[in-house]
Amino acid sequence: MTETQQTFLPREPGAHQVPENSPANDYPTPIEPLEPVDEPPTASAAEQARTILANESVATLATLTDDGAPWASVVQYAVTDDGTPVLSLSTLALHGRNLARDPRASLAVAGPVPEGHDPGDSGRVSIAGVVDEPVGEERASAERAYFAAVPASEIYTEFGDFTLYVLRPATVRWVGGFGRMASTNPKQYREAEVDPTAKGADYAVRHMNEDHADALLLMARAFTGQTDATKATALRADRYGMDLGLETPRGKTPARVAFAEPVSDADGLRPAVVDLTKRARAALG
Repeated sequence: MTETQQTFLPREPGAHQVPENSPANDYPTPIEPLEPVDEPPTASAAEQARTILANESVATLATLTDDGAPWASVVQYAVTDDGTPVLSLSTLALHGRNLARDPRASLAVAGPVPEGHDPGDSGRVSIAGVVDEPVGEERASAERAYFAAVPASEIYTEFGDFTLYVLRPATVRWVGGFGRMASTNPKQYREAEVDPTAKGADYAVRHMNEDHADALLLMARAFTGQTDATKATALRADRYGMDLGLETPRGKTPARVAFAEPVSDADGLRPAVVDLTKRARAALG
């Protein structure tokens, strides 16, 4: 496992039940900081879910066959401005016939997996509810979103065997990886903002690890309370800050550093990291 693939397994009550002889016991767990620090902000489950769905266009669709058995198929989708999933499905496909009879459905969407990383420790979302056919301005909005995400669909969406659906979310579940998961409700999901830095985050993480390991260590010592850190590796980045993997004389531990303000645009990660580095240098004297 490379440094950027480091997995930290939680041991708190309610977390994974790990047998005594499991190799998972060799994985590092969080270590208490030497100095108290405020809890850094993180993206909510609703924000994580909205971001993953907004930046992907392929999902696994689960529907119910006429005997009640589950049926999963791979489909293309889009989302409207409030995160409502849009599907264009043909009754020539079993999933199209299933939904024409029973509108209950679920979508599972996986976020990007950085090269060499464990897919099980990466983000994904399940969103369940019922589908119906939008009308009026809602249909126009759904068509615009779908045509933008799936350009070829303008050719076939009006075919007689195709139906344009929107999925009305009832349940939304985000999983970020080992020990990182939460549910959210439809209102929170609709009102959440998409992280503008998501598409550039993996590059930023690689760049920091390859070229700015010294800056990461400064951040770790200044802002995580782990003042004896000897090495820091960037694991993930988002609009609020970065997740780090630290090495200390007491063992390895995850930690998080926060930006001064949430990043508001796609190009904002670099200046936010530069500012964080400057503040770390100033804090350490």
